[in-house]
Amino acid sequence: MSVHGPMPRSSWMFPSLAVLFFAATVVFGLSYKPGAGGLVFAAVLLVILFGTVFAAVHHAEVIAERIGEPYGTLLLTLAVTIIEVALIVTLMLGEGSNSALARDTVFAVVMIVCNGLVGLCILAGGLRFREQDFQVSGVNLYLCVLIVLATVTLIMPNYTLAAPGPLYSTAQLTFVSIVTIVLYGVFLYTQTVRHRDYFIVGQIEQSGPDSRTSNRTLLISLSLLLVSLLAVVLLAKKFSIVVDAGAAMIGAPPAFAGVLVALLILLPESVAAVAAARKNDLQKSINLALGSSLATIGLTIPAVAIATFVLDKPLVLGLGAREMVLLIMTILISMLTLGTGRTNILFGLVHMLVFAVFVFMVFAP
Repeated sequence: MSVHGPMPRSSWMFPSLAVLFFAATVVFGLSYKPGAGGLVFAAVLLVILFGTVFAAVHHAEVIAERIGEPYGTLLLTLAVTIIEVALIVTLMLGEGSNSALARDTVFAVVMIVCNGLVGLCILAGGLRFREQDFQVSGVNLYLCVLIVLATVTLIMPNYTLAAPGPLYSTAQLTFVSIVTIVLYGVFLYTQTVRHRDYFIVGQIEQSGPDSRTSNRTLLISLSLLLVSLLAVVLLAKKFSIVVDAGAAMIGAPPAFAGVLVALLILLPESVAAVAAARKNDLQKSINLALGSSLATIGLTIPAVAIATFVLDKPLVLGLGAREMVLLIMTILISMLTLGTGRTNILFGLVHMLVFAVFVFMVFAP
């Protein structure tokens, strides 16, 4: 979807379909049931849900470009976080009662972004332009914050003494949530205000509101953004039923749900990131990719922690030994790949092969 020009038809069509679909499920009692009818219901639901997520991200981008930085980036991040938290909490409360879903989703986001998406962007750009440049100073900030957030939320819970197992105690989870919010907030300020030049290759764009977006378009996008977010939240329960049924049908492990949620929320930004790499703007690709992973940990973990406090549910965060090895390897190769400021197809292929290992290990642990 393009931010400029006429509003794409899909940007208002999918939110409208989502509302109508939810109304139909309430009025006629529609839900997933095994059989051909259930498969049609699941297919329609997934198409509408994915389209609505794309529409929500598009409208958030329109508003973000108008209001300027840092509020624009914050709005876009909050929109994606609302969608993610709604899906995670709903799935955690489903029949499977997966208390590790937030951990699986965050881990899947890091693997998909740092290996699958970064690898695909580097490979796509390298095949077309041989080598591409980006700002090492900005990438170093991304990786510095990502290493801290990933370690504190996904590894450290395995080595605390206050609570048995890969869990934080209530006091520890509260403290870690505050730390992640503060660290992500300072990073956001650094990226959008203090050191914007670290994240831009070439001429630095002027910050501030964009006059190309009219007031009418702004109001329409704001209204449709609210409708899209509400629709995703309302359809989250139906989505959780379809995910549970699909996982049971193919015999997938519990981590499959986390991967599916991660793919759903990352798809819009992934499309934009790959398109930017093919236009020789790898810096934008890295900003979109690594920014998504930081937002997922920095905002989603605290939000899910609050939900588990309110609902009195356990929140499993610590990774298993196999997953920790994959996470550490991902961090190491990311430091090597993104530490020179120039990329080539070999770097991209390495990341994509590590991503393939991650996907294989989900289904064949």
